[in-house]
Amino acid sequence: MMDPVSLGAIGAVLGAVGAGMANEAGKWAWESAGGLVRRIAGREVPAPSTPGQLDDVARLVHERVRDDPELARSWALFARDIRFPGASGDLERPCLPTAPRYFTDRESALKLLDKEATRAYGGRPRLALLYGPEGIGTSTLALHWGWRQTARFPDGQLYVDLRGLGPEAALGTLLGRLGLPDEEIPPAARDRADLLRRRTAERRLLLVLDHARSAAQVEPLLTAAPGVFTIVVARQPLVGLGALQIPVGPLARRDAVKMLKSLVGEPAVAAARPTLPAVLDRCAGSPYALRAAAARLTAPLEDAQGSVADPVRAATEDSYRLLAPDAARLYRLTGLRDWPALDAATAARAADIDADEAARILEELADALLIERTDTSAGSSTSPVRYRYRPAVRAHAEHMASTVDRVPACSAAVVRVVGAYRDLAVGAARAALPESWRVPAADSPVTFPDRGTAVAALAAEAPGLVEAVRAVEEFGDADTVVLLCQSLWPLQLKAGRHDILLPALRIGARLADEHAPGTRAAGALHAQLAHTLTELRRWDEAEPEAHAAAHAERAAGHTRGHASAVEFLGLLRLRQWRFDEAYDCFARAGAILDGIGPGDEGAADLPRARALLERHRGRALRGLGRRDEAVRRLDHALRFFRDSGEVYNSARTLTDLAETHLDGGDPEAALPLIDEAITALARENAEYHLAWLRVLRERCVTPQ
Repeated sequence: MMDPVSLGAIGAVLGAVGAGMANEAGKWAWESAGGLVRRIAGREVPAPSTPGQLDDVARLVHERVRDDPELARSWALFARDIRFPGASGDLERPCLPTAPRYFTDRESALKLLDKEATRAYGGRPRLALLYGPEGIGTSTLALHWGWRQTARFPDGQLYVDLRGLGPEAALGTLLGRLGLPDEEIPPAARDRADLLRRRTAERRLLLVLDHARSAAQVEPLLTAAPGVFTIVVARQPLVGLGALQIPVGPLARRDAVKMLKSLVGEPAVAAARPTLPAVLDRCAGSPYALRAAAARLTAPLEDAQGSVADPVRAATEDSYRLLAPDAARLYRLTGLRDWPALDAATAARAADIDADEAARILEELADALLIERTDTSAGSSTSPVRYRYRPAVRAHAEHMASTVDRVPACSAAVVRVVGAYRDLAVGAARAALPESWRVPAADSPVTFPDRGTAVAALAAEAPGLVEAVRAVEEFGDADTVVLLCQSLWPLQLKAGRHDILLPALRIGARLADEHAPGTRAAGALHAQLAHTLTELRRWDEAEPEAHAAAHAERAAGHTRGHASAVEFLGLLRLRQWRFDEAYDCFARAGAILDGIGPGDEGAADLPRARALLERHRGRALRGLGRRDEAVRRLDHALRFFRDSGEVYNSARTLTDLAETHLDGGDPEAALPLIDEAITALARENAEYHLAWLRVLRERCVTPQ
């Protein structure tokens, strides 16, 4: 077992604590680490935000504890209680999406994949790049090869579709498919990448990264583990990736005929002999075009003659021309935006038709290969069937919409979809956090039975909400952008999804500044952006956003918002282990609240706001080692939360108090507080908080 006060062990613990801030317990551990590092160093030590800074802090701690047995004991006790992210539970055995039923040729590419997968490791990761134009079958080839090789990868086969995903979101998807719950997935991309490497280091896995755009998008997802074989799928070579390059070209004519026979049978191909050459020319060896042409093999379109430069475009046009008018209209109007998960409700709004009719047409479009069902489609009442367009097909739909439907009808279709997202977001936000003044007061016809259902709805539709924000930004509708973004606050607070929401919040803050500078809207959006950047450990970016929020709220004369923005800055300082400055921020926020008179806006919220600040001051004082003062502040906050029946905030404050007593070497005072917190949370969905409380309880009852 590694010596807990060795340099390597100290660095590992600090890294684990930093990576574990996806849940409340992780944030507590991070603040505890900061206070302990401060005590060990005898001075303030800024929290590390880069690998180099973390190494510096680890060296500092190591130098102090190796010569001081008491400090070494304190560090060892702290390190003993730290849970490494992803360390609990077994690795799930993920599998690839269903392989296409029809496959032919590609023997050369299959052999190259076999060779790369079985070559001697020699310190060089096994990595292959399949590339070719859209519709040529690169994804199909990767899935077909993977399903043939399941025995080679006994620990599973990971798949992620990179369309629309940044590195942080892609890493989160991979970790989730390995079985990690959201609460154990680190918020920052660097920590996610480190955790992915650790979780795959000694396992035999296939990793398929589909629809990659660039080497920069792929690099954070790669691992050097000798048992992992990675297949990257792209439309062009990715310079600098260092992969075995495997180009995928058109099917040979004989293989194209073979594929058609497998699709429709030999008799149908024989019956189409007079027109078959023209069909093959038009398909140009594209598997997608051949599949699309199979349904109309014996009755090709009149102009389906001769070779084409873009067989996917040609096949799309051919399929489109066969659609009934209502299906063609829905196809055009739903393709105006790249909605991440198109379902019947969204399609119905775009086309302004009944949802059942939209569902029927979507299935028709899927059968015609104009849209494709996503791998997350479950088809249940709680998880409707969802679809996506291929990029080239959506480009065709958008072009046809501009030609046939014209700008007014196209704009109206997008506005209807955005309106539905707006109603869902506002209704869910109000149901999820009805007591918050940050939630928009706008009306919504959408209701939810409880808070949990509302948060779940926001989480499920988060990518669509972000696309809605992008759409409204293009329309120049700043008010709706702000409304949508403010409705995201309960999702940020209750479920995170910060990596997904960040682009929308950046848009919201920018448009609020451009169209309503120095207003409450600008202050709210900068505060929300500051919160998300803090959670993503982008502290240098979060700080100016917190200052901008305070400036805007002060300019707007919104005293409650001004105090909250300064409070945000204090919470950022806690994360940065700048406990003196954090305390000063909370004191300033309290002084600002003193400016709210009995009849002023926000007066009713004052007792709760002050109790929260008292708790935050207690946390800062604990970090400073001023434990007696911390206990007084925390006791004051606890009385309010107990009296007002706020179970979760009572449990949080009880936990802070217990840790403060443990810091002072008084487990007898800490134990009843911990037991009370555990009892209070018995009916709450607070697994990670309870796990942390059990760790603290063990520290109380186990002889040191």
